[in-house]
Amino acid sequence: MIVTNKTTIMLRPGLSMHSTVFEYGYIACKDDAPQLESQIRAVLISARAFRYLKGVCLSAEPSNLSRCLSLSKRYGVELIQVKNYVGVVFTPTGEHIEILPKIGRKAANQEEAEARSRDTLLLMLQHLGSFRHISANQASVANKRMPLLEVFIQQFLQSVNRLIKRGLKSDYLSQQDNLSVQKGKLLVAQQLRHNIVNKHKFYVEFDKYMLNRPANRLIATALQKVGSYTKLPSNQKLLRELKFAFVDVPTSKSVSHDIAALKLDRGMHDYHGPLEWVKLILAGFSPLSMKGDTNSLSLLFPMESVFESYVASVLRSQLEGRAALQTQAQSKYLVRHEKQRKFQLKPDLLIKPNLGGDIVLDTKWKLLDLNEHNYGVSQSDLYQMFAYGHKYLGGKGDLYLIYPSHDGFKSALPSAFEFNDLGSESLRLWIVPFATALDGTSRLVVNQQHGINRLMNSLS
Repeated sequence: MIVTNKTTIMLRPGLSMHSTVFEYGYIACKDDAPQLESQIRAVLISARAFRYLKGVCLSAEPSNLSRCLSLSKRYGVELIQVKNYVGVVFTPTGEHIEILPKIGRKAANQEEAEARSRDTLLLMLQHLGSFRHISANQASVANKRMPLLEVFIQQFLQSVNRLIKRGLKSDYLSQQDNLSVQKGKLLVAQQLRHNIVNKHKFYVEFDKYMLNRPANRLIATALQKVGSYTKLPSNQKLLRELKFAFVDVPTSKSVSHDIAALKLDRGMHDYHGPLEWVKLILAGFSPLSMKGDTNSLSLLFPMESVFESYVASVLRSQLEGRAALQTQAQSKYLVRHEKQRKFQLKPDLLIKPNLGGDIVLDTKWKLLDLNEHNYGVSQSDLYQMFAYGHKYLGGKGDLYLIYPSHDGFKSALPSAFEFNDLGSESLRLWIVPFATALDGTSRLVVNQQHGINRLMNSLS
C-alpha cells in the first residue's frame, strides 16, 4: 500500500494497481503530486493513464462521456473530476479506477466507507435491468475488497460455471464435407467438381449434433475477452477451468449475427444468466463504455438512474396487490400552444392505489444537509413538483421528494412544503429519506401524518 496525504493507492498481489474515488472526487497525475495543495484530495494515477483519461474528456461526445468526467485546473494543476457516474474505469496501463457512490464517504474510515459504498452499489444493481443476475450474497465480495471490474467478471464466471455443472446444450449444425461414405444430402455440383476422378468419395451436406451453436460461441468469445482484463488469481484460475469445457467451441465470427440467432427454448433456462452477462461484456461493458484508440473498456452507471430504479423496484414489490406503480409517467404536459401540448411532465414514480388518491414521487440522488438553507432542497425541484402536483393530482394531494438516507438524514422532515392554503384540499410536498439496507429491509421512511402512511402500513 502506498499512502500520501491526498490519496491511497492499493497495490495488491496478482492485481494491477487500482485506486478508489467517490462521486465528484478528483483524479490527478502522480507526477503533479508535489504541486497539489493540501486541501485538494485526489486519486493519483500514472502519467500515461492520466493522458488517456484527459484525451477521453477532450474528445467525448457532449451526450456521452462528458457527463462522466470533466477536465479542470486548480492551483496550476490539471485535474479530472468524476461526476455523478459510478462503476469502474479500466485504463490501457492496466489501472482500475473504481468510482463509488458518495453515500458511504462519511464513514469512520476510508476502508469502511469504500466497503459500505461498494456493497450499496452492488445491492442497487441487482434491481437494474441486465444486472439483476448479480449474486445477492455480498459477504464474500465485501471480505475480498475486490475492484468492481473483478466483481463483474467473477459474477460472469460463476454464472458460466453453474451452467457447465448443469450441462451445456448441443444442437444440430449443418455441415458440408467430402466423405468416403454417403450420408445426408449429396451435393451434385460439388460432387462433379471435386470427385470426377475420386469415384469413392461423396460430397455431402449433413447435420451433426455439436456444441458449436450461437449461445456457446458467444460465451466462449466472452470468456476469451475477459481473460485479457482480469488480474485476480481466483478469477484467472476459474477462467482456465471454464475454457476446457469450451475447447470444442469456436469463438463467434459475428457477435451480432449470433445474438440474433439465439434460440432460448424451455430447455435453455440455465443460459439466461450467462448470456445476459455475455451481451454486456461483448458490447464493451454497457450501459456506458469508454472506447478510445486503445479500446480500453469501462463500466459506468448514472447514479440518479440506479437510485430511481432501485427505489421503484423495492416499492413495487411492497405495493403489490394494493397499488400500481408507474415509472416515468408521461401522460401530462405543462402547457398547450396552438392546440398542441408542449413540455411533457415525467415524474419518476406515480402510485395509483386501488382505492384511489394518486401519489407522485420523485427521486433525487443528493445527500441532504439539514443545516443548509431550506435543507438544501433545490428551488427548481420545488417548481417541478408544483407542476406535477397540478397536472397529475389536480392541485391537491401529496407529493414526495425521496433522497438517500444517511447519518445526517434518517427521518422525514416533520413538516410539509405547502403550495397553497386550502386546508384539507392543500397540495403538500414531503421530504423523505429512503433507507437502503443490505439485509433486504430497504424502505421509504415516512411519518404518521403522511398521506402515504396508511398505504405503507397496510403492507406490514
